Amino acid sequence: EHTDNNNNNNINKPKKSFPRINDLLNQHAQQQQQLQLRKHRLSNSTSSNIPSALKQKYIAIDCEMVGIGPTSTKSALARASAVDYDGNILLDTFVRVPERVTDFRTSVSGVRPKDISVKNVNAMDPEEVRNKIGKLLLGKILVGHALKNDLDALMITHPRGDMRDT
Repeated sequence: EHTDNNNNNNINKPKKSFPRINDLLNQHAQQQQQLQLRKHRLSNSTSSNIPSALKQKYIAIDCEMVGIGPTSTKSALARASAVDYDGNILLDTFVRVPERVTDFRTSVSGVRPKDISVKNVNAMDPEEVRNKIGKLLLGKILVGHALKNDLDALMITHPRGDMRDT
């Protein structure tokens, strides 16, 4: 008589316990509720204690540049972004580069050829971006990282005492 060794081995093994889908869904929903509650508490504890008049004084900018020239060491403005104190987007646009781009620096800048192409109707001319950012910054405290590079790319200045460079 032939016996199946596989059947005998399976009888002695304890069954694996798998969670039920409803238990997993409930656990996920509870985690999401806790996360939302933490976010709500954090936003209420930090942002709501600051008067809106003070919040209105701050603008943060960030610019992305591409390389131009034979060695790509010269930078040209390719994207400009500005947000208010609460992170609301005031401006986020690609910028048409009037010179031949020799290095898009995509891994750092995220800029692709089509983003700054003259055919991209959503991209803006450098002068238009400069004017918009300049108007946003009037009388404001400017926040950003390596602001000198961003201001150089925008070809604008800002009072040193009104800058918070991180």
